[in-house]
Amino acid sequence: MILEWIRFGLTAAFLLFAVFTFASAVIGVSRFGFVMNRLHAAGIGDTLGIFAIAAGLVIATGLKMEALKLVLLVFFLWFTSPVSTHFVGQVEYYTNKKLDEHVKFKGEADCGTDTDRDH
Repeated sequence: MILEWIRFGLTAAFLLFAVFTFASAVIGVSRFGFVMNRLHAAGIGDTLGIFAIAAGLVIATGLKMEALKLVLLVFFLWFTSPVSTHFVGQVEYYTNKKLDEHVKFKGEADCGTDTDRDH
């Protein structure tokens, strides 16, 4: 009986942490004005939130086949989320002509020098 309450408490803690993580990501995406900052908030938020949800559900279900499926789902998302975030960042990098207003590139002087962004 007491082990069920401990398992319930751990599950609830992980799920509440996931809700906090997703809420933080939503606030970050809505408050940041620049696309790259928004990508960072969304990328960290979804990765950590999905992990917390899956961990909570694995604790709730126990070591069954469903737990293995949840672990595989987390690994799949951990490999695809950074790739898609990087792709969106690259699209912003190559298509935004006003990127210089937001970012100082490596090796760039303080005013008026060209960068290696020219295509």
